[in-house]
Amino acid sequence: MFTVIFVCPTAKHSLKFFLTASSGLPDLPQFVGVAVVNGVTTGSCDTTSNMVHVKQAWVKRYVESDPQHLQWYTGECFQILPYHFKAHIDMFRQRFNQSEGVHILQKMNGCEWDEETGEVIGFMQYGYDGEDYIALDLKTQTWIASKPQAVVTKLSWDADKGRMKLYDNFITQICPEWLRGYLEYGNSSLLRTELPSVSLLQKSPSSPVSCHATGFYPDRAVMFWRKDGEELHEDVDVDEILPNHDGTFQMSVELHISPVAPEDWAGTTVCSGSLV
Repeated sequence: MFTVIFVCPTAKHSLKFFLTASSGLPDLPQFVGVAVVNGVTTGSCDTTSNMVHVKQAWVKRYVESDPQHLQWYTGECFQILPYHFKAHIDMFRQRFNQSEGVHILQKMNGCEWDEETGEVIGFMQYGYDGEDYIALDLKTQTWIASKPQAVVTKLSWDADKGRMKLYDNFITQICPEWLRGYLEYGNSSLLRTELPSVSLLQKSPSSPVSCHATGFYPDRAVMFWRKDGEELHEDVDVDEILPNHDGTFQMSVELHISPVAPEDWAGTTVCSGSLV
């Protein structure tokens, strides 16, 4: 018996901050920040408008209930981070022995929270001029240099225990607390779950058998073939997850195999955190 399994992974939620600074680009803001929860943009700021833009109605309700939350974003966006990033660009430019000109510094940090286990995973990494530069390893409380030029930065930042303590507290304590607050206020959209309709398609007896799942949400899913209980990896093509016009998603997985009787095919939808 051939079976296709569609698995909805366990409920993991994330809060990510995407920060970008530039030099030598007069038509662009020198600093832009974007906050994203479970893939949904919740807010942004930039030094051109000098405003924090709230992107969701439920975020507006959240910050109205906690005005200090919005004050934190305002302070970070306009009083701290632009100057922090400018200093970093100047420092990284010296590391690479570069002249002034167009340079881009990016930072991504945040946390992921597993609703079932309570596990929190934090992350922070920098990219410079489109390439990885340095990343934080929270377990060892050290930085990992991605470029030889970043080794000096790593040694300096490793020695800065005060900086490390602040980052660790924000990523492992403050970030998950905010994330749970966002989930509480935005549960109708952030915690939305829809199962797919699944169909088996085969154009001819010699064509691959395609299992198509559509209408599922969110876009975190795994689909695979099994034969007599054993997962198949050979002769299997898994397509990327694509959006539907209604905001849901679709994906297909094809199995290239010799003709099989229709009664030997089956499709199953599973919503759990395990592939077992």
